[in-house]
Amino acid sequence: MGDQNFWHERQVLVTGCTGLLGSWLSRALVERGARVVGLIRDWVPESELFRSGTINRIVIARGDVTDQAELERVLGEYEIETVFHLAAQTIVGIANRNPVSTFDANIRGTWSVLEACRRSPAVGQVLVASSDKAYGTHDKLPYSEDAPLQGRHPYDVSKSCSDLLAQSFAATYGLPVCVTRCGNLYGGGDLNWSRIVPGTIRSALKGERPIIRSDGSFVRDYFYVEDGAHAYLTLAEKLAARKELAGEAFNFSNEIQVTVLELVREILRVAGRPDLEPEVLGEARNEIKHQYLDATKARKVLGWGPQFDLAEGLARAIPWYSEFFTRADGSNAKSIFS
Repeated sequence: MGDQNFWHERQVLVTGCTGLLGSWLSRALVERGARVVGLIRDWVPESELFRSGTINRIVIARGDVTDQAELERVLGEYEIETVFHLAAQTIVGIANRNPVSTFDANIRGTWSVLEACRRSPAVGQVLVASSDKAYGTHDKLPYSEDAPLQGRHPYDVSKSCSDLLAQSFAATYGLPVCVTRCGNLYGGGDLNWSRIVPGTIRSALKGERPIIRSDGSFVRDYFYVEDGAHAYLTLAEKLAARKELAGEAFNFSNEIQVTVLELVREILRVAGRPDLEPEVLGEARNEIKHQYLDATKARKVLGWGPQFDLAEGLARAIPWYSEFFTRADGSNAKSIFS
């Protein structure tokens, strides 16, 4: 997966390295011989970055993604060549309750990274994590990259703005930046239990009824995290070889449409608990009903494709959580995969 020679001894900065994608991407980079610097604001010892031991194989820079001066220091002192900007406030419910902190992290954080990169001559590639939520609501589905960015609710707006900022720095300053728009990432290491995937897995492993906040009919893309890491590596390599890709956005998806209720039942099936009946609350607010992506551009331009379908991704994720809960609380959660 990825070009081993390209990454060997390459100086790489990953913001948001304790998050789900950041943990797996950092691990993949280290395995390819990259010299990774991780920007960390909060210490998250339960994250996959720590649990996998990757934390011991990278340089840690303590700081906030909104601190442009600190970003410039890190980029300069470590002679960073490639930047993966993943740091963000990613929980929709938190964004609805506290929009200002979400705007600060996601919008100011993005322009701080972009400006620091613009002022750092060694930086050759910048990848900015946007989201399928940046598109907002559209009648025409699936989303293709030429669809307008029209987020309306706080989280969606923050991603529309950060996406446009990246495009602006490419168009105005020639910054070598690309934008990624992924479906809902899932996999071992996501500790945000309000999300449907880890929340349902936790319920299944503890023998409890899973909770669905919506009415279960919302349609989403669910994108396995190792496929996400592969997508980022591929795009960075292509951007280095093809400067004309600067300013471009790419959807990454397995292009499988699935409702929340269908997803929950699939998780329960893979976890061996189809007897558990989901509790449907119908309480979700300020969320888009139907979202899924067209990844044709990534397939044709980058030669990229997903390696895992939904069942395969869940079959890799559920054992991670089984071990996680067994270690954390062996009396309440016994591994079903041992």
